[in-house]
Amino acid sequence: MLFSGFVALGAASLSLALAARTPVKRVAHETRRSLPVGWTPVRRAEPDRVLPLSVGLVQSNLENLETYLMDVSHPDSPNYSQHWTPAKVADTFRPSAESVESVHRWLVEDGRIDAERIALSQNGAWILANVTVDEAEQLLGTEYYVYEHEGDGREHLACHGRYHLPQHVSMHVDLITPTLHFDTKVTRHASVDATETIGSAKNIGKVAGPQVGGVIHNIFNQLEDCDKTITLACLRVLYDFVYVPIATQKNTLGIVEYTPQSHNATDFDVFFANYSKSQIGERPKLVPIDGGLLVAGGDPAESSLDLQYALGLIGSKRQEVQLYQVGDNVEGASFNNLLNGLDAAYCTFEGGDDSTQDGIYPDSAAGGYKSNDCGTVKPAFIISTSYGYQEADLTPTYEQRQCAEYGKLSLTGVTFVYSSGDAGVGGRQNVCLDEDGNQVQGGKIFSPTFPGGCPYVTTVGATQVVPGHKVTDPESAVFQRFPSGGGFSNVFPRALFQKDAVANYLEKFPPGYAPNIFNASGRAFPDVSANGLNYSVVLDGEFRLVSGTSASAPTFAAILSAVNDARLAIGKRPVGWINPTIYSQAFHGAFNDITNGSNPNCGTQGFLAQPGWDPVTGLGTPNFPQLLARWLLLP
Repeated sequence: MLFSGFVALGAASLSLALAARTPVKRVAHETRRSLPVGWTPVRRAEPDRVLPLSVGLVQSNLENLETYLMDVSHPDSPNYSQHWTPAKVADTFRPSAESVESVHRWLVEDGRIDAERIALSQNGAWILANVTVDEAEQLLGTEYYVYEHEGDGREHLACHGRYHLPQHVSMHVDLITPTLHFDTKVTRHASVDATETIGSAKNIGKVAGPQVGGVIHNIFNQLEDCDKTITLACLRVLYDFVYVPIATQKNTLGIVEYTPQSHNATDFDVFFANYSKSQIGERPKLVPIDGGLLVAGGDPAESSLDLQYALGLIGSKRQEVQLYQVGDNVEGASFNNLLNGLDAAYCTFEGGDDSTQDGIYPDSAAGGYKSNDCGTVKPAFIISTSYGYQEADLTPTYEQRQCAEYGKLSLTGVTFVYSSGDAGVGGRQNVCLDEDGNQVQGGKIFSPTFPGGCPYVTTVGATQVVPGHKVTDPESAVFQRFPSGGGFSNVFPRALFQKDAVANYLEKFPPGYAPNIFNASGRAFPDVSANGLNYSVVLDGEFRLVSGTSASAPTFAAILSAVNDARLAIGKRPVGWINPTIYSQAFHGAFNDITNGSNPNCGTQGFLAQPGWDPVTGLGTPNFPQLLARWLLLP
């Protein structure tokens, strides 16, 4: 039902008169300079076609989000680790009554939409109205077209180029859907499968699943073989990681997977029988969001990699690892569906999610999930995700809206860990940007990933043991199979917490590219790194070598979870948003600096790993004893 979960805004709320339309000064509110590859307009949209127009209101106090976060996340702050309650977060950022009134007045007066057709979401963040294409075009000063994809013939409704709002309304609006966004569901962050083609818009900029090698017939489990095969023992030596969980009833770690990515439960026992016998029989706790389920015959590579190593590194049956399985096997899902499940205040049922980007629930399709999960999951203290986009896949407004939510949840003490991508400074198959910002094969301008460039997530790049070297020797940025993702965001400015570290890199080791090749003033990533090459993983009963930053992210998350465990065991709080802390002087030397390697793409060598922070391996790989000791000293 249209207004389920919404409060109707009746005529009495504003006592508005439907006067004749008068000219209104409009400004371009959101713009897309080019279409995703493969899409072509085939006809104008039918004027009487009905659209579920969703107006996302500007949130109050969002300009203070970084200040609020620094207050509870910087090690020099007297309020370090004094995280907010979800209720305080919701109240602080709730859109103002003025924003609600301004948008409602605009819809009624300028759009001549009956007040009875307009609804406000219960969290006050979205206004929804069913309108015709003709009404939407009048309201937004744009034209709607039906677009067709050359690969599979599917159609999509979107406006052309940009849409406009009255200047006095634009200041109250974050974004409006459906408008400019095209079908780019969430994809896995890992290295390229050479058999994949760039045939559809979903594939442009997409990084494929983890690179999976052939079956391993000789199972290596000796430290002298870590340059060939990574095991739990290799990782423990690399990062001096020895820890037995104590606060197992308090601590939580979540691993995110998106259906149809799945795993074979019996593979855990094969894995543990070889690498951690005491854990035979252990499984992750399934936490479904929007119908998430384990799909028989689904692709097991990502889920098996993430979970076998997250569970194995934690190393105890007493410590629960949660599997956030997102989306049914019909509709699929996006990061917004995950965030809906974690935060009821964010959940935008029948209004906020973008049907072209996000899975929309309830799913009316046969076999689809018939409910909608809004705030049904209490977030784990650390949430690790090995999926992502290229920034150019999405619009800046969409990315900014989502990034702010990571920041708001971080205020409550959650740490978000994301892989940086496996295509160096660009997208897969040498897809980079041209001078107009289009994603094209052979482009020369670097193409950063999302949400790697969001300042409120901790982004993890990949390293490797150099062939012929010992596991105790310094690692290199990964150079076999794939280059680690890294660079500078074109959407988010350089973050305050990394100002000095990034300036040091650019001044001491200038990359030497023309100013238009990368955005030197953008948020730089990755923040840290961990090994990502040749993990021994069990897939359908057989050992295979799996590679990608998909391995690096859960590895770092599991190690960081031990820090949370130790803090919780002595009555302290979890670390929350770690970026201001790890870049601070107090943590200088707490990472193993990586000074070898690069991340090529876009016809270049990319960036070089150098002493200190660099856009290949970040601050370096974790030195667990150093990290543990320093975090235990903080309040």
